[in-house]
Amino acid sequence: MIVVSDSSPLIVLATVGELELLRELFGEVLVPGRVWDEVCQADRPGTESIQSADWIRTIAVADDSYLMALRTEIDQGEAEAMVLAADVQADFLLLDERRARSLALSLGFEVIGVVGVLLRAKRSGLLAQVRAVLDRIRAETEFRIGKRLYDDALRTAGES
Repeated sequence: MIVVSDSSPLIVLATVGELELLRELFGEVLVPGRVWDEVCQADRPGTESIQSADWIRTIAVADDSYLMALRTEIDQGEAEAMVLAADVQADFLLLDERRARSLALSLGFEVIGVVGVLLRAKRSGLLAQVRAVLDRIRAETEFRIGKRLYDDALRTAGES
C-alpha cells in the first residue's frame, strides 16, 4: 500500500503520541520535501518522533507545471503531496485542510484525514477508543475538529 501524507496528519498524531498508528496501518508513509520541512521545525511539538520514524520516507518532487498549477489553489506542502501521490500512484493521500481535500477528491485521490485514520485504527483493533484521542487532539493541538465531525466520528466508532 502506498500512502503519501501532508503535514497536518503527521503533526497532529505526533503531538498526541499516536504517530505509530500510521506505521501500524500503512507501513511506510511518503512525504515530499516541503512537508518534511514543515513537520521538522524545531519548535513544533512531535518533531522528534517524526524525525526518528524510519518508516517516514522523504521523496523529492519535480518543480513542474502541475505543481505550479496546484500552488495557485493550495499551499506548497499540500501541492507537493498531491504531485507525489500522483507520481507514485498512491492508494491514499493523508490530508486534512478543507480546500485541499476538495481539490484532491476532484482529482480522483482517495483522501483520509486524521479522524479517518483514527476510525481505521479502531476498526483494525489498534485503538481502543476514538473519543479519548479526539479529546486530546482538541485539548493539546490547534487542529480544529468541529462538533459535527466529532459527533459523526463517535457515532461511526460506536462511541456516541
